[in-house]
Amino acid sequence: MTKYKAQGFANTFKNARKGLRLVLKSEINIRIHFCAALLILFFAALLGFSATKICVLLLTISAVICAEMVNSAIEFALDAVFHNKYSKLVGMAKDISAGAVMFTTFVAVAVGLLLFIPALIK
Repeated sequence: MTKYKAQGFANTFKNARKGLRLVLKSEINIRIHFCAALLILFFAALLGFSATKICVLLLTISAVICAEMVNSAIEFALDAVFHNKYSKLVGMAKDISAGAVMFTTFVAVAVGLLLFIPALIK
């Protein structure tokens, strides 16, 4: 048994929405990723991508945005625990989580190029 009261199904969605709003307000990189995602999906629709290609794009986009959200959560948590004081280990953890976002973004760009270049050549 936990010392915390069960949230209930509706409250879990409420908290998730709050978290999404928080990250959209506080992190410019997330807003950039969302705008890029909308633009990419618009061009995919314009080029008549199949449902399979749209699904690949959606999964790739969600991977980048989720990586960015986890990165932000790690940064907030570490800043809270260490009261924004410098620590070499905290810096390393933040750099690693930022590197994960960068890696995910590079893979997403590669996926985008593989999907869009043949469509644009046609």
